[in-house]
Amino acid sequence: MDSVARRNAESLLPAQEEPVRGTEQFAHVLAAAQANAGWAFERIFHLFAPRVRSFLQARGSLEPDELTNDVFMAVFRAVARFEGDESAFRAWLFTIAHHRLIDERRQHARRGSVVPSDLTEYHDESGGDVESEAMAILDRDWVGDLLSQLVPAQRDVLLLRVVADLTVDQIAHVVGKSPGAVKALQRRGLGALRRLLEQQGVPLQRSTDVFQD
Repeated sequence: MDSVARRNAESLLPAQEEPVRGTEQFAHVLAAAQANAGWAFERIFHLFAPRVRSFLQARGSLEPDELTNDVFMAVFRAVARFEGDESAFRAWLFTIAHHRLIDERRQHARRGSVVPSDLTEYHDESGGDVESEAMAILDRDWVGDLLSQLVPAQRDVLLLRVVADLTVDQIAHVVGKSPGAVKALQRRGLGALRRLLEQQGVPLQRSTDVFQD
């Protein structure tokens, strides 16, 4: 993401500690966690928990705090077997979060709990620079309300792109779809987002395309 997009994305998140700077520093924290160092577990939690919680809450979790804790318990139980850099760790983390969210929804459905409903999928075939226009509004306070009106697959892709900062290929692995399908969901989700904005009379601004890998 470019600097403008990153600032927009970070506006969706609660305050958090500064990220680990550089692959060597993250590798040090990860190695310490794999050696069962308590401070490293705490550091990883504070680095990534706000983003995980934001993803779960925006995706309709009824208990985002509890589910976030559950995600990190699963991560810490398995971290000794993890291999990869910070980007791969982020993808692994959000894969677990995605699966835990699915499990939560199934559990609530079996108990008869009300889960958030979703709108019918909207297909935008109008063309144009939809991505650049739609991303320009991500710093608005009410963007979460708009995202909640997208169908689950579209919302997953946009949230994993913006909140988790994953690549198209990483998102494809998380959600179990092809990169081409992820790109299509991204395009349609942003098209639906633009339509919702236009219905509210919100002017769209031009900005740099932030979805290029």
